[in-house]
Amino acid sequence: MKIAIVILNWNGRQLLEKFLPSVVKYSCDDATIYVADNNSDDNSIEFLETAYPEIKIIKNKTNGGYAKGYNDALQHIDADVFALVNSDIEVTKDWLKPIIKQFKENKNTAAIQPKLLDYKDKSKFEYAGAAGGFIDFMGYPYCKGRIFSELEIDENQYDDSYDIFWASGACFFIKSAVFHQLNGFDEDYFSHQEEIDLCWRIQNEGYNIQYVGASTVYHVGGATLSEINPHKTFLNFRNSLFNISKNVSKRFLFFVILFRLLLDGLAGAKFLVELKPKHTWAIIKAHFSFYVKLPKMLAKRKNTSLKKTNYYHCFSIVLQHFFLRRNKFRDIH
Repeated sequence: MKIAIVILNWNGRQLLEKFLPSVVKYSCDDATIYVADNNSDDNSIEFLETAYPEIKIIKNKTNGGYAKGYNDALQHIDADVFALVNSDIEVTKDWLKPIIKQFKENKNTAAIQPKLLDYKDKSKFEYAGAAGGFIDFMGYPYCKGRIFSELEIDENQYDDSYDIFWASGACFFIKSAVFHQLNGFDEDYFSHQEEIDLCWRIQNEGYNIQYVGASTVYHVGGATLSEINPHKTFLNFRNSLFNISKNVSKRFLFFVILFRLLLDGLAGAKFLVELKPKHTWAIIKAHFSFYVKLPKMLAKRKNTSLKKTNYYHCFSIVLQHFFLRRNKFRDIH
């Protein structure tokens, strides 16, 4: 099984310098390492060519964000499995072996995520993916090990393997044949939640997504776009609405979009109360951007089989967390 580790970079010289050593040390026996550069204007390329001549470099002509950046780069890579790894990920010894084993033993598995722990506090799960992703009926994402901003301590409670709804884009393994079959990431997303859309489409085609707890990586998180950045709020809210309009089954679609718009309004009000008006404005802009692109998103529904109607783990994670005060995955139902 040919594994290609592909690290997307944009002006990330310092991150490459800090995190490439672990990737090289613990991956070279099992995989080929690539850096896909999104038209950086720092000295990332010069650093790689000098310090890591064994790493293959793919130079994208523009910075198309996560979605287009990977779509462009992966056209030039021949492998059975793509491992899309953020530039702020520290990997661990033998991290690839359990994932390779899972792919070999489960032919229907199209994508896999390892355990994501917080690089800044290695006892905790990390926000971006924790122990695997799920969504509620309204399309809000959350994880085993992370409900909104509540992070669980890693007490080996998620060391097994199991099916999940979405695998984190921070460390995302996917069979190349499936990636190309589904035309990769949707470039209208630019960045954030495009991996959830791809995982949804993967399952609509009858494949499954898995979490493998025997493999561990550490993620800094927010290294390319801070958690407190209003633009990240804009992308998350808009792209989540894209996910719904493209993938929710027809019988649920109107109901889900209507209630999501109402709940997003409540989120905007919450940001106002917290004196974060820029985030409220980001949600308003996200909705207008969604309205403009809604016809285009609905047209994309024709490109998926739309088989999966039992996509959700609970009806409302907002209700469970903010009203019923449930902060751990085991309490969500």
